[in-house]
Amino acid sequence: MALECDLREEKSIQRAVEETRQGFGALELLINNAGVFQTAKLEEITAEQWDESFGVNVRAPFLFSKYCIPSLRESRGGIINLGSLGAKKPWTTHAHYCSSKAALHMLTEVMAKALAPEIAVNCVAPGMIDAGGADRYPDLLQRVAEQTPMKRAGSPQDVVSGVMYFATAPHFITGQVLMVDGGLGLR
Repeated sequence: MALECDLREEKSIQRAVEETRQGFGALELLINNAGVFQTAKLEEITAEQWDESFGVNVRAPFLFSKYCIPSLRESRGGIINLGSLGAKKPWTTHAHYCSSKAALHMLTEVMAKALAPEIAVNCVAPGMIDAGGADRYPDLLQRVAEQTPMKRAGSPQDVVSGVMYFATAPHFITGQVLMVDGGLGLR
């Protein structure tokens, strides 16, 4: 089932959740995976860019979670948020992104406490992932891979594996942020 949803509009999110519940019945898992990533120097970030980053990266996961909570409580389900290594690292040309992902990591922990014991809430936080951008950013990917203890960029499958871990993990695991970054965050 495919639904159109504007993540900046609460009514659109509410409608998408309701249509999903009507189509499938009870919900068992919510994966908040949409995100906005933009590059701009701190002093050049516009209020609109700041608001868009927080709107998509934090507000939308909050709203999706809020509207899924009743169904997820019934099923003793889970929520998995997609965070970022940027939540831990102050990237100077990504202040709006890093700040919004740091807020998402905190929201994950707050929701884990608030929604326990019925709902487990966790977060997967990718580092540098090569999702086919090697043609556009070959120097960046190579430079970051050299700094990464695992000596490579991550793959989309690495991120999927992290998500699947939480999707199938014991319900007792909650409030965790799993860094899928090849150890880059250790630098």
